Amino acid sequence: MAHTRIRKFNTSDTYPEQNLDNDLCQAVVTEVGKTVWLRGQCPQNLDDAVNLHSHDPVEQTHKVMQNIKQLIEEAGGEMEHLVKVVVYITDVRHREAVYRTMGEYIKGVHPVSTGLVVQALARPEWLVEIDGTAVIPA
Repeated sequence: MAHTRIRKFNTSDTYPEQNLDNDLCQAVVTEVGKTVWLRGQCPQNLDDAVNLHSHDPVEQTHKVMQNIKQLIEEAGGEMEHLVKVVVYITDVRHREAVYRTMGEYIKGVHPVSTGLVVQALARPEWLVEIDGTAVIPA
């Protein structure tokens, strides 16, 4: 791992009543590197801003996480350099689906995470938005 992850945990232990399996931690320590601040990613294409034509939270989250992965790679990094995510969802009933899907992309990474349920996002068809921070080691 490129960074020190303090108090790693898996959401299956902290939320046993929910069907989750995300590798997270309480804090990430970075020594030196290039910080990549990601804009909140929504379920749309990076190249042409065309929305994903789906109202499925799983499909929307896959698109969001693919965008995050692509942007980190374009900056010269890898998903293991992701240190923080902030997850915004418009319906608490989508939480498990969104976090399970996000978990596929952060398995073994252990970023810190904050989750919020919000009334709405910038477009009414968006169910999830995730912003992130990555630190690429020097």
